[in-house]
Amino acid sequence: MRVSILLATIVSGCALAPSPATATAGGTGKPAYRDASLPVAQRVEDLLARMTVDDKIGQMTQVERTEPASPADLAQYRIGSVLSGGGSAPTPNTASSWADMYDSFQSAALSTPLGIPMIYGADAVHGHNNVRGATLFPHNIGLGATRDPALVRRIGRATAEEVSGTGVDWDFAPCLCVARNDRWGRTYESFGEKPELATAMTTMITGLQGQSLGGSASVLATAKHYVGDGGTTGGKDQGDTRLSEARLRALHLPPFKDAVAKGVGSVMVSYSSWNGARMHGSHYLITDVLKKELGFKGFVVSDWAAIDQLDGQKDFTGAEISTAINAGIDMAMVPYEYPRFIGLLREEVAAGRIPMSRIDDANRRILTKKFELGLFEHPFTDRSWTSTVGSAAHRQLAREAVRKSQVLLKNASAALPLRKSAKVFVAGKSASDIGNQSGGWSITWQGAGGAITEGTTVLQGMRAAASDPSRVVYDRYGVGIDGSYDAAVAVVGERPYAEFEGDRQDGMGLDAEDLATLARLKASGVPVVVVLVSGRPLDVSARLSDWKALLAAWLPGTEGGGVADVLYGDYSPTGKLPVTWMRSADQQPINDGDGKPSLFPYGYGLSYGRARGGVGTHVTAVANDGGTR
Repeated sequence: MRVSILLATIVSGCALAPSPATATAGGTGKPAYRDASLPVAQRVEDLLARMTVDDKIGQMTQVERTEPASPADLAQYRIGSVLSGGGSAPTPNTASSWADMYDSFQSAALSTPLGIPMIYGADAVHGHNNVRGATLFPHNIGLGATRDPALVRRIGRATAEEVSGTGVDWDFAPCLCVARNDRWGRTYESFGEKPELATAMTTMITGLQGQSLGGSASVLATAKHYVGDGGTTGGKDQGDTRLSEARLRALHLPPFKDAVAKGVGSVMVSYSSWNGARMHGSHYLITDVLKKELGFKGFVVSDWAAIDQLDGQKDFTGAEISTAINAGIDMAMVPYEYPRFIGLLREEVAAGRIPMSRIDDANRRILTKKFELGLFEHPFTDRSWTSTVGSAAHRQLAREAVRKSQVLLKNASAALPLRKSAKVFVAGKSASDIGNQSGGWSITWQGAGGAITEGTTVLQGMRAAASDPSRVVYDRYGVGIDGSYDAAVAVVGERPYAEFEGDRQDGMGLDAEDLATLARLKASGVPVVVVLVSGRPLDVSARLSDWKALLAAWLPGTEGGGVADVLYGDYSPTGKLPVTWMRSADQQPINDGDGKPSLFPYGYGLSYGRARGGVGTHVTAVANDGGTR
């Protein structure tokens, strides 16, 4: 629940004379929509009857936190929602600063005559990743490797607690895309290549929202991106998914169907197209399928300025707005041009090109969720949750998720686990880099290397796990290794990226720095163990024979100790591939059942059995080509 603070100005501003369609509660003179004892539907109808067209248009508008000249703009334009885009944070970037910022915006929203609270959205896609010091969990591809829906629900709950502690009440997560081409820069936001895997992980929704909205630390969840964004031709972000309707329904719709069944509060529409037609303009998919066929009762939000893409030209037009709203978009994310959007939307309504029935339907959906969340009674940050941001309990949960997400792909001669007393040389650009191991959507939109936030690097985790930390020696480039070491661990892979910039239409191999580092390690004659930090499978088959072991660590987030738990055998690896691992990049797209020979098949993963601390054998697994690794 949120802290209940009701300002005198709000109360006086709401004491309006009821119209024939409005009522007072119990003869007290208080508007019925202010009576928490009444059914939500009754409160919504009472409030709708009091709202002007400008009030309703404002509720359908979401703006970026940096755009209003002051929070007072929310009152002037009757803005219904504010968001933080990737990397958009107050200064200083602390949980308490977020809470102060939220409360400032909320005070402005409540100062309007009707006192309708705003709802604040953020991309907390692997923990509250915009906030420095928050717990960053593995990205979804790693969670898919755990095959553990209960764990994912617990992560959703922990995320909701940290999000609630900053005031934010709406999370643009989970991403339920089914990634079918690993060239796509958002592959790591997918739980995997099969619809049943993404469907199993909709437990994130229950973790975020609770069994019903409005409970303690309940945060509105978002199923995104509707629908088919993981199936675009060539894995191109914001591209075209060219499939029959039967295949679209079979591959990409099931997770959304399950999300609706779990009561997800909002759905975000994809930038992508289906057979050449943009999703944001599809009345059939948004209204006929999602709202009518699947029975979705929440509200549909656009992606960032996505309505402006409908005609392929710069700047909003009235035609684009009417197309999107009539298609079924309820709230428009218009981060930087909201005065123009509001003016054009008003014109479209006045001209009858958008019927008032559609405007009222959108408002019913938005207001219903605000009432269900308890925002009218408890509009401000509940600061009892602020101390949970980056808490020890949440970091321990993240470490558990990290170790369960590790997929052991090769383990020749039982190279892993490492002995606690082993002399180990550690190298690679991601061994001592919290930013690299967290990936994109970490403090900033695209992410960045370096000490971007608090956490434990893989190197720190290894030194903590070793019986003598001094026997774990590190050089990023592999300089200084000699034959005295028992093993060389190379932590290599991708640098951070996010949507659009992460597409890899050309090669998908290791970069020049990684290759040079690995060459130095190989030349030493020391057995090489590769830990691959990446958001997708990489093209490594040509060099696999050089390595004794290969561990897919994905993008583990801030708790690198979970990787060390597996390397040293404190936890035997249990992760299974959520995607098919290609033999070469030119096989893309490659997916289970398509007949293409893989390097490692979907579901593959080795274990140490009962081995701990460097003794024992590994279990082999059979690949699609009949061989073993």
